Amino acid sequence: MSHLMQSYAPPSLSIERGRGAWVWDEQGRRYLDAFGGIAVTALGHSHPDINAVISEQSAKLMHSSNVMRIPAQEQLAERLCAHSGMQRVFFGNSGAEANEAAIKLSRLHAHHTKVAAPIVICFEDGFHGRTLTTLAATGNTAIKKGFAPLDPGFVHLPYGDIDALDAALAQYTAQGESRVVAVMIEAIQGEAGVRLAPEGFLEHLRTRCDQHQALLICDEIQSGIGRTGRWFGYQHSAVLPDVVTIAKALGNGFPIGACLARGAAAAYFTPGSHGSTFGGNPLACAVANTVLDVIERDQLLERNHMLGARMLGRLRERLDPLDLITEVRGRGMMIGVQFAQLPERFNEHCLEHGLLIVKAAHQSVRLLPPYILSDEQADSATERFGDAVIAAIAEVHA
Repeated sequence: MSHLMQSYAPPSLSIERGRGAWVWDEQGRRYLDAFGGIAVTALGHSHPDINAVISEQSAKLMHSSNVMRIPAQEQLAERLCAHSGMQRVFFGNSGAEANEAAIKLSRLHAHHTKVAAPIVICFEDGFHGRTLTTLAATGNTAIKKGFAPLDPGFVHLPYGDIDALDAALAQYTAQGESRVVAVMIEAIQGEAGVRLAPEGFLEHLRTRCDQHQALLICDEIQSGIGRTGRWFGYQHSAVLPDVVTIAKALGNGFPIGACLARGAAAAYFTPGSHGSTFGGNPLACAVANTVLDVIERDQLLERNHMLGARMLGRLRERLDPLDLITEVRGRGMMIGVQFAQLPERFNEHCLEHGLLIVKAAHQSVRLLPPYILSDEQADSATERFGDAVIAAIAEVHA
């Protein structure tokens, strides 16, 4: 019997090693990785630059604590601000920690603007983490079961619904004073099946946040650090948020998360108001700086844009004629396939065809491959996926 707490479904696969876009299980079977540890291993497995910096930095210094200067942290913060349009960064160890920091900034915003009972507007099907506060912000009722009472200061609206947003803002405004201190959104909802914000919705949010003195918080945990063909998903619009959260691809598997902010929000944290023992340690920041180095050097933003469009086109060509598939959507290396009814054994069919994918909500699956895919590997991923769908259809009708 396993001594692990049973917080995950029993795994059917054990990965022994990986290189580039490939992984091997304990029996030596090889799989093309379009799962990426849920959008984490953006540069693939065993990347030589990442291996080298981990070896070099770990031999030099892994941890010193934030009571001392960490030059690699300062360098990383400067680079992230340059790419995002933000001004300051707080480093943690995960996406949930980054979002906790963002929510704490919204509370400090309420304190500074004298809002006594603050509300943060979030969206249905959004996912922001599994701590108690980020769980309250998350718009998925199923994963909240058993954890009540949760923080009541969050309101969830239909994703992309302008009328619902305006109605909520009106509801929480009295005598010209708004209780809404922040709007928190994923520009692309990952766990919901790669759902893109409708055209113009982020711009509308920006306008309404300005009118109500509310922070616009963009959760880029899954879509950030180049996955969509831009550094951040919101950069496909003309919008600049007040707060941005990142993790996943930033460390290529090494734990690191960050909360970025600009304007008043960038100055809300003062000494003693927030902290993290391990956040922004020398090793994590050295790895993250190397991730940025590789993306910049190898022009992977442009590559993701081009290769993602290629994969989308091939998937649509193969899958659109099938009644089982209702939509193929995505941006860059973040692709969602919507099923009318997801076959129960679809993941097994993908494994049988040597492909790793990850399920999402509402009968959908995601392909989140590494940025270092070759053209041939990208084509192979779409072919393997299509073959798995055909096999699943055959099984359903057998």
